[in-house]
Amino acid sequence: MTHSLIFDRRVPSLAATAILAGEVADLLRPGDIIALGGTLGAGKTAFARALVRHLAQEEIDVPSPTYNLLLTYDFDDFCLYHYDLYRLETPEDAFELDIDEAFNTGVSLIEWPDRLGKYLPAGHLLIEITSEEGASEEARIIRFYGNASWKQRLTALSGAYDA
Repeated sequence: MTHSLIFDRRVPSLAATAILAGEVADLLRPGDIIALGGTLGAGKTAFARALVRHLAQEEIDVPSPTYNLLLTYDFDDFCLYHYDLYRLETPEDAFELDIDEAFNTGVSLIEWPDRLGKYLPAGHLLIEITSEEGASEEARIIRFYGNASWKQRLTALSGAYDA
């Protein structure tokens, strides 16, 4: 298995989620693929919004790409492609969104990555977000799954966020 649990973190609030997303944002480079997993309402868009705002270094409008499937953000080092694939009918439909170009030249942030099926590249980082039973409405468990390369890159985070 090429992807294994790197670490997990309990975040008690949206503010804590935003801090974690910002720290992940600082590690991104062209060619990175971040797959955001979780059920409807788990917090995937909140994580993505915080990540994009951290990269922009301001409180920009970051809507959910649910209806247009793709939003792009140009930064100095790369273009971030924010996909929401929930409404994709077949995995091949993603190619109409130039997802293969995004994989090669930018940073891809993908909500509902399971909709890509076999087309999701093996070297992605999976961030799985789940609500925490019996906790506050904003509390989440965030799990990071990846290969050895991601584990090495996330070393600074994993030391701080071991659950």
